[in-house]
Amino acid sequence: MEQWMHQIEQWVRQQPVEQLYAALAVLIVTLAFFGILRLLKPSKSTTIVLAGLSGSGKTTLFFQLRDGSPHQGTIASMDPNEGTFVLHSELEKKGKLKPVHLIDVPGHSRLRPKLDEFLPHAAGLIFVVDSLDFLPNCRAAAEYLYDILTKASIVKRKMPILIVCNKTDKVTAHSKEFIRKQLEKEIDKLRTSRNVISSADIANEYTLGVPGEAFTFSQCRNKVTIAEASGLTGEVSQVKQFIRDHVEP
Repeated sequence: MEQWMHQIEQWVRQQPVEQLYAALAVLIVTLAFFGILRLLKPSKSTTIVLAGLSGSGKTTLFFQLRDGSPHQGTIASMDPNEGTFVLHSELEKKGKLKPVHLIDVPGHSRLRPKLDEFLPHAAGLIFVVDSLDFLPNCRAAAEYLYDILTKASIVKRKMPILIVCNKTDKVTAHSKEFIRKQLEKEIDKLRTSRNVISSADIANEYTLGVPGEAFTFSQCRNKVTIAEASGLTGEVSQVKQFIRDHVEP
């Protein structure tokens, strides 16, 4: 090693000073160029937002993903539940895993504007639906989902959305296909009744679907998929898969 270093030192001394300065300048410029590129390159978002009506089970899902427990008896907060963590089911996995920044936005209508604070930085959105008590809340869920699907922060970035039919462990829970069809029907009605204008900021809105055709989620500019889960029993595999599809480990 010493001999090798000695040879390099001799070679450097034999080179013209101007040539050494030129080489050093090229090296500095190259390192600076790649450093600037790295700074300018936007980092991938690790944020996933949980949204849905009050009582749909968002907070239970949040705790299940974070702690592996539904935390029964926890009182839902009027403020978002927020945390950055490795999914509980991945804690024993080997290798480096990227933490997820998960935000559970309160479902009360007065608190929904908080959603707009998080969407511009989110990698995806999970919309939670109560599949057990779905029919009485179908219209309200469709209205909330309509507002989300027409937001500029969703459409422009083609943000992926997962509609999670929660509480499917119950015998009387509706299937995800039934819920999908009912939501599509309600959103189709909303397109007419609202004249493609929702209660959100009109300047940020986009139209849904194809004129003259019944609305389906497949017509959305962003990808919308539907899954089943049970935050209470811990069956959240499809939710975890969605998260890892958009927040790489």
